[in-house]
Amino acid sequence: MTMADCDFDTFSAGGPGGQHQNTSNTAVRIKHRASGATGEARDNRSQLQNKHAAWRRMTEDPKFKSWVSQQIHFAGKSPEQKVAEDLNPVNLKIEYFDGSKWKYTY
Repeated sequence: MTMADCDFDTFSAGGPGGQHQNTSNTAVRIKHRASGATGEARDNRSQLQNKHAAWRRMTEDPKFKSWVSQQIHFAGKSPEQKVAEDLNPVNLKIEYFDGSKWKYTY
């Protein structure tokens, strides 16, 4: 599974948190298309930190765990083992905007 398997939305968080939160699109919602699992984060002022939190919340969704279980049933791994393996920093690709274009780090 990669980020290409998900839909990402950014929006202004609203609510308490001050002027920056109300005017910047720092909140992130992620939806995994195959499972229907979603994750949302608006805890931080950083969109990147919210993206990481939303990703983790999406992987904790029961719909996602069920989908992973179906995908790896034959491999003999539990959903928790597979998620832990996929979230290992060696397996993550991080994207960021440098002011003019999106870049990726591995």
